[in-house]
Amino acid sequence: MSKWKLVKLDFKNNPAHFGELGIGMEETSERVRSDTLFSAIAITYARLGKNLDTLLDRFHKESPPFRLSSSFIYRETSSGVTYYLPRPKEPPTNYPIGNDIKIAKDYKKLNFLDIKTWKSWYQDGGFDNTGLPKSLYSQCFEIEKHPKVAIDRITRSTNLYHTAFVRYRSEPHDKSGLYFLVEFTDRRLEDELKSVLELLGEEGLGGERSSGAGRFEPSWHELDEQWTQLLSFDDGNSQSLIRLYWDNPPISLDDSSYELQERGGWITSAAKNQRRKKVTMFAEGSVFQKAPIGKLADVTPHQFAQHRIYRSGIALSLPIKINLKEAL
Repeated sequence: MSKWKLVKLDFKNNPAHFGELGIGMEETSERVRSDTLFSAIAITYARLGKNLDTLLDRFHKESPPFRLSSSFIYRETSSGVTYYLPRPKEPPTNYPIGNDIKIAKDYKKLNFLDIKTWKSWYQDGGFDNTGLPKSLYSQCFEIEKHPKVAIDRITRSTNLYHTAFVRYRSEPHDKSGLYFLVEFTDRRLEDELKSVLELLGEEGLGGERSSGAGRFEPSWHELDEQWTQLLSFDDGNSQSLIRLYWDNPPISLDDSSYELQERGGWITSAAKNQRRKKVTMFAEGSVFQKAPIGKLADVTPHQFAQHRIYRSGIALSLPIKINLKEAL
């Protein structure tokens, strides 16, 4: 029987830089996707003297030892904690398809829903026609740009550029950060992952770590009642991804609704900078009739012989109930 945990990453007042393929150094995402999080954990696992090859071999099997979601925003105030989840790519039941001119534009901006709205729309009663909820998602963080100077090693000429950082709320009674879910099938790995995240928090997650960016304090939590009810929902007819998914061949796309995300990046363990092979994955919020499984994608570049390079496409999804024949 699997065991679920929720992990919060409290960045305090530390900035972070989470670059993604195609957005450039000047931009940053407000969160870390599952493949990047898995890679950071794997590299730190090896740095602790653990046998990474043995661990990765277990992820090539039908039942991996654990599954990670992508990271998402949480906001903690004196009234409680609000967790945000990606809005599924299919509309909820009762959504006024064909008669939604007044709400369609605002609805499509709701890429992330608070957990209460998410559960109400996709597990309980469906869309609330009294109006859209007020989204406070953008209030949880700020994007700021820092000027930097690059110096040419040969000519000594300088070039001014900017790098974007995300900074989360860090007031005493109103703070935000990232969280992710872990489903353990091998509970013995929980203590090892705790050690990994402690070290990763000290070193930093994402880019610009040499500048002190990305440092966080991890905390582990049991799932509360709202999460337990959400995960145990047994009246669903579809599954919505909460992490990136890759498989070859992929799950059946009948009655599915999805977004594709190209993933790339650099190999951090190589002596010389080399790019991983690019791979296209299904993004968070993609909807399938059945729960996808997923695999590790081999993205080792040609003529790189030190070791194999993988991106995690092992899926994790939540049950939802929608009108299968109605798409937005």
